[in-house]
Amino acid sequence: MLNWDAVRNPYVPGAPLTATYRQPGVVLTDRRFTVPLDHDDPAGETIELYAREVVGSDKAHQNLPWLVYLQGGPGFGANRFVGRQAWLDRALTEFRVLLLDQRGTGHSTPATRQTLPLRGGPAEQADYLTHFRADSIVRDCEAIRGEVTGGAPWTVLGQSFGGFCAVHYLSSAPEGLTAVVIAGGLPSLDAHADDVYRAAYPRIERKVAAHYARYPQDVDRARRIADHLLAHDVTLPNGYRFTAEAFQSLGIVLGGSEGSHRLHYLLENAFVRTPQGTALSDAFQDEVQGQLSYAGHPLYALVHESVYGQDERPTAWSAERVRGEYPQFDAAKALAGDGPLLFTGETIHPWMFDSDPALRPLRETAELLAARTDWKPLYDPARLAANEVPVAAAVYHDDMYVDATHSLETARSIRGLRTWVTDEFEHDGVRAGGTRVLDRLLALTRDEV
Repeated sequence: MLNWDAVRNPYVPGAPLTATYRQPGVVLTDRRFTVPLDHDDPAGETIELYAREVVGSDKAHQNLPWLVYLQGGPGFGANRFVGRQAWLDRALTEFRVLLLDQRGTGHSTPATRQTLPLRGGPAEQADYLTHFRADSIVRDCEAIRGEVTGGAPWTVLGQSFGGFCAVHYLSSAPEGLTAVVIAGGLPSLDAHADDVYRAAYPRIERKVAAHYARYPQDVDRARRIADHLLAHDVTLPNGYRFTAEAFQSLGIVLGGSEGSHRLHYLLENAFVRTPQGTALSDAFQDEVQGQLSYAGHPLYALVHESVYGQDERPTAWSAERVRGEYPQFDAAKALAGDGPLLFTGETIHPWMFDSDPALRPLRETAELLAARTDWKPLYDPARLAANEVPVAAAVYHDDMYVDATHSLETARSIRGLRTWVTDEFEHDGVRAGGTRVLDRLLALTRDEV
């Protein structure tokens, strides 16, 4: 007899889940693991990790090597592919793949405004979140590798922040690695967050200029929207306080392969005529709130600058402070003249914790993280200089999110690393490029090209 209670309630938090199911061309298995919150205290509190095992239907019963995918972010769960999409199709020709929801994301003991109060107040929440950086993620990988592979080393694919994790992996546990492939994610080994954003703002400005060169009609549209927001208090349907600065932050999409086109289509439907006069259209507001809200990935906003913390200097809202060095990004000043409004990019600002309902309860927690001065170094230059693991990295020549100059400096510091520098792709090349990017990177690790 079918157990309808199990059908209606397939998962209870804390219960094991090993469901296996199929999609076109693949067999998937849900995997759950228990790991220490603090790996230096293995007998202490534990958290749960979730990962999705994927294997090609034609190889489901074969003994295959493993590839673990480390998603970009921080703060995003692993891609939810349908079938053999994007790079996964190439990986499944030879690997069994583990799509890991890094701690705090997806189904891995989430860290959100709803769950973090279980820790206590802001101080306890901030202490808890210090365990959600690349070092803890890599130790999670090592903690579960024996159960997944039987102890065999595996290949790591690191996209963006996943590449930061992969470089830490090379620094701390290279014995667990067969090879490493990195897509748009070679971090500076020693840059402070201020250095990262001083390199970022000029790149962002170039991306905005390229967008306006493609869509010159958007210059007037963007100015008109920003002018409306400076003159009106606008609250989106989900409670988000929509300011000119928030509008500028939509420029984060310009780092992706389709981002300029998506921004253009968003801007063209901004206004509608109403009995009360011109207003921002419901359709525009609905799409904007989906773009701006951190409800689905609050950890990204909370720990984003912390991924650059490696010394006794606080990050101290680095993106906000450094932005002050680039007055051309000030919306009011831009509108007072005749220049274009500049969008911003992958930057986190304190006002987001006032504007976004998903972040407001976490404002004090974010302040404590920004003031923290006890960050541990994430990379070991001496160990990287002696590296013996095959490594290849795609460096996108004008990547909006990860500075190419910093990446190439790091590439020269990792023994044996081979780079593929290209302007064919934006930051999302490993996804947008289908099978080609992963195929080339794997070939580079094997000296096949």
